[in-house]
Formats: sequence, structure tokens, C-alpha cells
Amino acid sequence: MTDEEIYAKDKENYLPVFARYKIVLDHGKGIYVYDTHDKKYIDYLGGIAVNVLGHAHPALVKAIADQAGKMIHCSNLYYTQVQIDAATKLVKLSGLDKVFFGNSGAEANEGAIKAARKYAHEIDPEKSQIISAWHSFHGRTLATLTATGQPHYQEGVGPLPGGFEYVTYNDINELEKLMSDKTCAVMLEPIQGEGGIHMPQNDYLKKVRKLCDKYHAVLIFDEIQCGIGRTGTFFAYEQFGVKPDIVTLAKGLAGGVPIGAFIMTDAVAAAFHAGDHGTTFGGNPLACAAANVVLDTIVSDHLLENTKTIGAYLKSKLEVFKEKYPSLITEVRGTGFILGMQLTKPGREIVDECLKYGAIINCTAGNVLRFVPPLITTKENVDELIGIMEKVLPQYAK
Repeated sequence: MTDEEIYAKDKENYLPVFARYKIVLDHGKGIYVYDTHDKKYIDYLGGIAVNVLGHAHPALVKAIADQAGKMIHCSNLYYTQVQIDAATKLVKLSGLDKVFFGNSGAEANEGAIKAARKYAHEIDPEKSQIISAWHSFHGRTLATLTATGQPHYQEGVGPLPGGFEYVTYNDINELEKLMSDKTCAVMLEPIQGEGGIHMPQNDYLKKVRKLCDKYHAVLIFDEIQCGIGRTGTFFAYEQFGVKPDIVTLAKGLAGGVPIGAFIMTDAVAAAFHAGDHGTTFGGNPLACAAANVVLDTIVSDHLLENTKTIGAYLKSKLEVFKEKYPSLITEVRGTGFILGMQLTKPGREIVDECLKYGAIINCTAGNVLRFVPPLITTKENVDELIGIMEKVLPQYAK
């Protein structure tokens, strides 16, 4: 089919919920993707923080092919070594105790909410309040949508599940006023992603941890976007010296194969018994084989170190743009390979223009350009992106 035929078939047959860009991607290699006309694009979106090893990584391709030739799925009624290998690695990396695998970030967050409620119910059946932050994003199922502190996502799908309330991110006094012995959990992204790459300030997360301890509430960190090495440590919470009771993962965990996970302390896990939770596809051998390669490669290829070094280089280059174009750019935020550049105007046109020059970036929260490239990104890759942006930005800075 031609591109135009694909666009027409999509309009005819697919639910129109994506504001797609008018290109048809065909294949990828490393940090690059190629469209059906073999035009090359440098990929600074990485499947929305998913393709941590880039595209067509040889070890990942081999592991997926080998596992597909052995067994793709067998259900969780039986043991598989690839699943327990992945679980063991995540327990060691997190310092927590028990893992459950699902299929997506929303499913991982659903599991975390359920785990917190079950744990709290054993303390007090009325201990059910879950507090999340304005501008957060936790998923599109009804419970995770309700936990998401962005009302426009919730329009038209009520009534929503009860028991959720919101506070301003980084405002510890507001959180303290809202918490009580009826607080079940506080659910936060250590770095807000979809909300515009907002960082915690002034030991905020440490203070949240203390409040959760005070009220025997579960601290849930949603690391769907900011985890899997994206900050230069495997978990973002390691950057801030805080350990949660539950952490959720997805996106980059299997390098592009769908998977989600929530990891919890033994204390929280004790609320679950056989039959209390489940999944058909979650933790299947194919997804876990891919996850094992990602977890091993991040270590063997020193990708945490690369993320720290090259991420800092990328941020420094973006900050040069801020100084050069103060009428357009107000702030550069983030760390490692989760960076945001806030604009004084909507960012969609800039994203479109970069696409014409062969660079894939993204705009979130309306006016924040987001950079979440593969962890394999090099200094030369950064220079290539910056060269393209130097052509694009001046026309919007007038």
C-alpha cells in the first residue's frame, strides 16, 4: 500500500484516538528509524521511553527469536526459568522483595493500587484514601485514569472510582494537611513525565516518605517512564535517597515487547494469597526473555554511565538554546535521558518541523519538548539532533 492508502485505511478501520504524524515507519536500527521511503530519522522519543536499547539491538532480537522458537506462552499455572530470572534481577536491583508481571504500565499501576488497598484494609477497612499529584499520569484504565491528576483525561467516562484525591507536586504542606490515618497510599512519579518533566525539589520525596511512615500509608512510585536506567540510576528513586513500598515499571523493561511489573515489600505482599490476583499473558516467556536481555545489557554495556554522561551533555546543549532564545524557551528540566524544554508557545509546530529535517522529538503538556531517547545515545547523536534544532528554533524565536 502507498502511504495515502494506509492513512485512508487507518481512518476507515482504527479508533481515531491518536493525533498521528503523517509518516509511515517501516524499520529501525540503533537510534534511527526509517519510513517507507527509506528516509532516516534520529529517534529522540524512543517509542515514548520504551526502546532503551534502540531498534533491532542484536542481543534483543536474538533472545526474542530464540524464545519464540521454544515457547511464547504457557500461562502462570507453571514455572519458567526466564520469568524467575527476571524477577530475581528486579528484586536485587530494587532492594524490594516480591515482583508481579503484567502487560503494561496501566496494569502495573492497577496492581499497585490494588496491593495498597489490600494491605491497608488489613489495618483498617476504612483506610482507603489514595493521594496522587496534579499533572501526574498513571494510565488510562478507570482506576489509573482516576489517579491521574489531569481532569481532561477523565471527561466523559464517569462515574470514576472513589477514594482518590490530589495535591500539588512538591508542596509538602498541602500533602500533610490532606493525610490522616485513613490514607491508604501516596502515589507519585519521582519525575513527572507526561505532565512536563517536573523534578522533585527540597527533599520532597524524603518528606513524603516520612509522612507515609507516620500514617502507615503505602508509598507508591510510578517509574513507568522515568525508570529502567533513564535517570542514570536503574530506578529514579535512587537519585533522591528514598525507597518506596511499591514501585511500578513498564515501557523500557523489555525494550519494546509489552510488559509491566510492580515490585513491593514483603509487608505489602503478605496481603496477597493464591487467587487474589492474576494475569493470562503477564510474565510470559517471550516478554521475560526480552526483559532479561535489557536488564543484563544495561549493566554489561555500562548504559547507566552513558546515560549520566551523554544526558548531561544533551542538557547542556539544550540550556544553550535557552540562553540564546529566551523569548521562546523558559526552562530546561530533567536529568539523564528524561529531559524537557519548556516553551512560551505550543510545541507541536516545532515537532513537525524537526520531523521534516529528520528528527523525532515530542511535545507533552502542550508546550514542553520532551527528549527520552534510547540509552545507547552517543555524543555524536546529540550533536546531530542539536544541528537540526539549530535550523528549526530560530524561526519560532522571533
